[in-house]
Amino acid sequence: MNGEAEANGGPPFYMASGAEVEIFTQCHQRHLAVMLKGPTGCGKTRFVEHMAWRLGRPLITVSCHDDLTASDLIGRFHIRHDGTQWQDGPLTRAVREGAICYLDEVVEARQDTVVLVHPLTDYRRVLPVDKTGELIEAAPGFQLVVSYNPGYQRMLKDLKPSTRQRFVALDFSFPSPEQEARVVAHESGIDAGMAHGLVALGGRLRMLQDQGLAEVPSTRLLVHAGRLMAGGIEARQACHTAIVAPLSDDPTLVSAMRDLVDATFV
Repeated sequence: MNGEAEANGGPPFYMASGAEVEIFTQCHQRHLAVMLKGPTGCGKTRFVEHMAWRLGRPLITVSCHDDLTASDLIGRFHIRHDGTQWQDGPLTRAVREGAICYLDEVVEARQDTVVLVHPLTDYRRVLPVDKTGELIEAAPGFQLVVSYNPGYQRMLKDLKPSTRQRFVALDFSFPSPEQEARVVAHESGIDAGMAHGLVALGGRLRMLQDQGLAEVPSTRLLVHAGRLMAGGIEARQACHTAIVAPLSDDPTLVSAMRDLVDATFV
């Protein structure tokens, strides 16, 4: 079941929980940049993939990190045997092609790199390329989308107010239990009963955040466990391997999570 729609040319599977599809569509039509806020693994990336398919636009994704430089986004000259050749970076390619450019976990990038997007997020819709002297106008269909985890961002970094106010913001959270169970069943291939069990476990584990769990289990982790279960791995072993072990190395937290797993899948 997983990936069947995508393989047949259908949209990446996504279940809307509000008006996010309509709002994103309006932002695309009106040249508004979009900021997606929500916990890790709650569906932000899948939503962007779904909307790119829905709008018929190519999608270029950049995973942001501390060492991301302006050249990484815009491009650089490469030395060849016959001289030098300019190669566009992902942001420049998106601007030229009219693609959706998705900067995932944008707060991880350096501030001097992030400010490069400012001219693309207002009426100018241009990208200055200092190294080539170009001022590239965004092709029709270009849209800038960024995402971050607000909980993680508060502990480490923040976006400048001058950057934040250039975006329309959509808040994401984990789906309702019924909706999340449908997602887990679809993505992993397990039956509805097992999917509901995984979602119930996820809900119990998320309550441990107040007891020191740095990151709560994402829908993605539940899907990983479901895929192991669909492949024949026993439920508790699948949960210990795909959910508990990735979340923490703290012996007390691991013990508490394993107890919850054992209580859920007797």
